[in-house]
Amino acid sequence: MNINPIRTDADHKAALAEIERLWNADPGTEDGDRLDILVTLVEKYEERHWPINKPSHWDPVDVLKYAIAEMGHSQSELAEVLNSRPRASEILKRERPLTLEMIRVITERWGIPAALLIKSYGTRRTAA
Repeated sequence: MNINPIRTDADHKAALAEIERLWNADPGTEDGDRLDILVTLVEKYEERHWPINKPSHWDPVDVLKYAIAEMGHSQSELAEVLNSRPRASEILKRERPLTLEMIRVITERWGIPAALLIKSYGTRRTAA
């Protein structure tokens, strides 16, 4: 069993793909052990790269703003991911909620854990 540390977004993405492949592995088997180790490594990588001490105080827009401010992404890049500059702007202004498809694409492209993006949150439209 050859498992390497997760140091980059590419390593993270590869580990997630391997976890998906091994997801139904029986505990105690070589594949089951590999799955346990990979899940632990991914959790540690995500804790380091998503240092959110109190996730209950963060909503998906906060997470996106963090990714833009601290992780080198940009609003323009979010617009490309969502295929719409106005939509990216509306989301960041809390005028439009993220859809499941948007969450899936952001998770895939930016490596943000989906659990950080699926939390419900108020928008200006729902808050009024």
